[in-house]
Amino acid sequence: MVLNSFDETNPPRRELLDDCVHCGFCLPTCPTYLLDGKEMDSPRGRIHLMDLADRGEVPLDATFARHIDGCLGCMACVTACPSGVKYDRLLEATRPQVERNVPRAPADALFRRLIFSLFPYPNRLRAATVFGLLYQRTGLQRLLSRLLPPRLRALDGLLPPVRLRALFSRTPGFVPARTERRLRVALLAGCAQRVYFGHVNAATVRVLSAEGCDVVVPPGQPCCGALSMHAGLDSDAARRARATIDALGDLDVDAIVVNVAGCGSTLKEYGELLRDDPDYAEQAEVFASKVRDVSELLASLTPVAPRHPLPTRVAYHDACHLANAQRITAEPRQLLSTIPSLTLVDVAEPEICCGSAGIYNLVQPEPAERLGRRKAENLLSGRPDVIATGNAGCLLQISRHTGDADVPVVHPVELLDASLRGDTSILRTARRTQP
Repeated sequence: MVLNSFDETNPPRRELLDDCVHCGFCLPTCPTYLLDGKEMDSPRGRIHLMDLADRGEVPLDATFARHIDGCLGCMACVTACPSGVKYDRLLEATRPQVERNVPRAPADALFRRLIFSLFPYPNRLRAATVFGLLYQRTGLQRLLSRLLPPRLRALDGLLPPVRLRALFSRTPGFVPARTERRLRVALLAGCAQRVYFGHVNAATVRVLSAEGCDVVVPPGQPCCGALSMHAGLDSDAARRARATIDALGDLDVDAIVVNVAGCGSTLKEYGELLRDDPDYAEQAEVFASKVRDVSELLASLTPVAPRHPLPTRVAYHDACHLANAQRITAEPRQLLSTIPSLTLVDVAEPEICCGSAGIYNLVQPEPAERLGRRKAENLLSGRPDVIATGNAGCLLQISRHTGDADVPVVHPVELLDASLRGDTSILRTARRTQP
């Protein structure tokens, strides 16, 4: 008789499985349950499936993998659960089990290999994007996009409008505080972030400097491992975490600032990820304790830089790994509220994921598209002039599904930067491109 379908490497813990009383409070917050109403595609349904596997009553097979793969990992259920069920820990333990024990179909395995041989490497991503620009500008995109299979069509749709000059721009390695120095911080440059959203990094540095921070941006930063961790590639995530600690951990800084929600939530979990590594466990805990989202850090500082009015209506989208994983919701709104003449508009279903979720919108394109359209409709229903969100994946996903509305989709720090500089051009820019 099989006693447990999981292997012995960090299986879901029995005490965490037993915490779930299957009350159903998670159901209204779960994006995949809202789409189709299937119990096994809800948090409590997936926990039940994990429980059966732990008891050896179901195998780790393609059916099991399909339900686990279908989860976005948005963690809205964690914030909604009255019993304090740690679904995030259960999912983080289960996904590596799937990756190790359930063979992928050849096409699926090849596509995932393509993703992880490209996105964690900024130079490779830049080279691929150059070909993408040619694809856009020669008209091939218009001719071929509808003929592509769903996953490649999703990849095609997420390619942002970017100029060649901006693609190869670099953030300075050090920018001093423009006022009396209050902090010395390091900025995580990110992977796709530094390639597609270098303007967000630049805005982040300008705002931090204006608010009294010396900013260090070490060159040659590696991928932090966020994509790998969220996809269940725990060994790869741990390897990248060690490299990131080696690159940033010895810096004499008060904080490590991150402007990508998914990266920030992963860096804050380095202590858990490397808890069994005798060489890095202690370093990882210290490192994680220094990590701050840019909104979190700025909200802790009394503003000193003068703000200029930005007469605009802003719909703010809570990125899941900021709101649910890091429990940061008030701080971005607090920062935006310091901008004169800026009005925040209410958004329906704020807790529902936009469908980005790491690589989810690439490997699960159909539900991701439905969620993206749903999120776009909710954001646009308040008739905003601008949409703001604090995560690179969300910026790409929401831009894709709001494109026809000609409403700029920006990072909140860009709005703050525009206010500090007295530059209202951001309000006139539809389908945001890099300067």
